[in-house]
Amino acid sequence: MSRERQHHAMQHTLRLREQLRQSLHGSLADHERLLRALHPLDAPPSGDGWNRSELADILPPGPPVEAAVLAGIVPRASGAQVILTRRTETLRQHGGQVGFPGGRTEPDDRDAVAAALRESNEEIALPFDRVQPLGYLDPFVTITGYRVMPVVAVIDPDFVAVPQPDEVAEVFEVPLDYLLDPANLHQVEIEHRGRIRHVLEYGWPGQRIWGATAAMLYNLRRRLEQLA
Repeated sequence: MSRERQHHAMQHTLRLREQLRQSLHGSLADHERLLRALHPLDAPPSGDGWNRSELADILPPGPPVEAAVLAGIVPRASGAQVILTRRTETLRQHGGQVGFPGGRTEPDDRDAVAAALRESNEEIALPFDRVQPLGYLDPFVTITGYRVMPVVAVIDPDFVAVPQPDEVAEVFEVPLDYLLDPANLHQVEIEHRGRIRHVLEYGWPGQRIWGATAAMLYNLRRRLEQLA
């Protein structure tokens, strides 16, 4: 990379960080608190997942499948927003469900960050130079046997998502403050394999944000609250 391009990249990074700082001002996720709440990029968290004990009796046999998602924060003048997608209804797994861009970690992926960025590029056409990873949340285990590493990142507010129609039906944003407000998160009952399970769900108008995605956002809130 030329010196000129390096300078441009540095300026873009600094601008994004300042936009993020301003959009988080006065929030539970104050910029400095947010950074302290995340696991550093050079020290990803280990372990099977903070929720594994809750699913021990229904997880499939064998080691979990590694996966990563991008919890992207977009700094807007009105406040920080979180990018979410609604999956295409025809998908074999998770059809019609709301979640973060992401998926299985492939052998060529250097780490969870690389996997989350690659998947986001494939699903919503997020260019690699329009996103800056900040750190990790705690790994989360799904009932289908995936160990998901959530990568928190700041996304350039000028980015315009282009959904990959075979995978993504819709891309939308939800205010981060809404997702961090305990009053907006509820516990609901579902039946899975003949047993009643309790899962988390947000009541966002027109979308059902529940399950693993809601639990990861809850994990973000709890980590922030521990520093408040």
